[in-house]
Amino acid sequence: MSADMERIVEQSLLYDFYGELLTEHQQQIYEAAVFEDYSLSEIAKDEGISRQGVHDLLKRCNKSLEEYEKKLHLVEKFKKVKQSVEGIQKKAEVFKETREVALIDEIEGISREILEEL
Repeated sequence: MSADMERIVEQSLLYDFYGELLTEHQQQIYEAAVFEDYSLSEIAKDEGISRQGVHDLLKRCNKSLEEYEKKLHLVEKFKKVKQSVEGIQKKAEVFKETREVALIDEIEGISREILEEL
């Protein structure tokens, strides 16, 4: 995955978890820039503000979202749980093919770790 794509995915996750904490105005502009891929000039024209104003607002939004993550770690926890669930899925697929009983113990262990995280 390219660096730009990773950044977009990270921004999307941050917004999914913390976007409701932004003002309605910030949400509109952030969504237009990140999800609808509008240019700064297009957003500025639509909102009746300067291009620099849009740029500054987006920087503030990103900083706010990142600060929320530093304090709450919800995205980090989500990623860990997602990775664990993917591990369970892979082990379950192998178990279906091999009927290796030891995999059940591993699946139970991962499940316990997930529950402890929550």
